Amino acid sequence: MALSLSDAEADLDKLTVRRLAAELGVGAMTLYSYFRSRDEILDGMADHVLGRMRLPAEPAASPAEAIRQVGYGFLEMMRDHPTVVRLLATRITDSHTALHGAMEGPIGRLVAAGVPGPAAVRCYGFLITYAIGFASYQVPRPWGHTSRDSAETEEQRRQRSHVYSALPIDRFPRLVELADELVCLPSDEQFAFGLDAFVATVVRELDAAD
Repeated sequence: MALSLSDAEADLDKLTVRRLAAELGVGAMTLYSYFRSRDEILDGMADHVLGRMRLPAEPAASPAEAIRQVGYGFLEMMRDHPTVVRLLATRITDSHTALHGAMEGPIGRLVAAGVPGPAAVRCYGFLITYAIGFASYQVPRPWGHTSRDSAETEEQRRQRSHVYSALPIDRFPRLVELADELVCLPSDEQFAFGLDAFVATVVRELDAAD
């Protein structure tokens, strides 16, 4: 319930013990018998999400495929639960559930595909921070969610393009010129562009090392 409330509004600050208790139909003191503080509730939310990070069941056939699997796995997790971005930015968890789901699993997937351990850790670090940054940028820009195209998102893109193209051209010549491209900054294609660039760099370094 706590996760559903936070995800619905994409605002962790609005989650309070009193509000959660009210949604559950119990008294705040009853909830405190399970969680000693709001921090414990937040830790439980983080464990729930991180411990259930999903990767494809099939092992990756190459380092490039493994990197993409982990990158998209992080992005999907953060899209399913937008508040996990804030949780990751403000909390550290040492629970075995979270460590296994969101660290052991992804790093193990990279190593199994042929990425040496130290390089796998560096790849992991880039992929989780890249996904956090991209998801944070995309959440307040719904026109970027090209994976769920609709008439509404198309209209949002058109309106956003108009914002750029209507700027004073003497001060913003590039933004006016590239209005249609700028709308794509929070798009899935942009995420793929950055991920592909990273994959190419890592594969080149692995090949050089061999």
